Amino acid sequence: MNIGFMQGRLVNSEKKNLLQYFPAQQWKKEIILSEKIGFKILEWTINYENINRNHLYNFNKNKDLLKFLPYHSISIPSITCDFFMQKPFFKSKKFQSSLRDLIRVIELSKKVGVKFIILPLVDNSTIDNAEQENTLIKELKKVSKFLNNNQKILFEIDYPPNKIIPFLKKFNKKFGINYDTGNSASLGFDFNEEKKYFKFVHNVHIKDRIFRGQSVRLGKGDFNFKEFFVYLKKIKYKGNLILQTARSKKHINEIILNRNFIKNFI
Repeated sequence: MNIGFMQGRLVNSEKKNLLQYFPAQQWKKEIILSEKIGFKILEWTINYENINRNHLYNFNKNKDLLKFLPYHSISIPSITCDFFMQKPFFKSKKFQSSLRDLIRVIELSKKVGVKFIILPLVDNSTIDNAEQENTLIKELKKVSKFLNNNQKILFEIDYPPNKIIPFLKKFNKKFGINYDTGNSASLGFDFNEEKKYFKFVHNVHIKDRIFRGQSVRLGKGDFNFKEFFVYLKKIKYKGNLILQTARSKKHINEIILNRNFIKNFI
């Protein structure tokens, strides 16, 4: 199990009211900082606001990323597509552009070796009814042809555990699950039920939340990390653990503290 972090956690947020935001002016600085404290994995993030400034969306800026990465020992195995949550195409025809943007991100991400395209189906993009689900499935099946053989689309979804496998069976093998420890705690899901779909989990977001509440420092919320890591060892989980933890004013100290918390279990 490799520990990485969510982009933007080591620098000041450029959008003060958002926990997660692409640091357009600080992404190079953050990679350099992450190297100094021993991280080798970063999960990229893309918001709709100022999307043209994002190096995994803009073709011209992508060249800058490709020139920078070879000089640093950091890899980008996954992208969280927050833009997909902000404009869910399956809820409104006016959001159809998010499908084209998703294809664009998939194509550009291949250049830096991204394996997992993470689509949030929570909060603003939660699936509300069967019609929305059918639209989502129909269109994403078309999008999947743009993935290469090493890539998958992973859903971060708020469906109850017993609905996950029936949902995934409607897709091909290019789809899977991104498990989020904080969302599980907040929604009050039973981990014994969640285990049933873990063969489909290829990436894990690590955070802690209070039941029906906000994110807090790891160990201060309602997620049972001890039980979780006992199970990951049992199934020999080899995927990444991405720190998507609560923020504090001391970014580096906070991420190190949370990393050490996880290291105690693995």
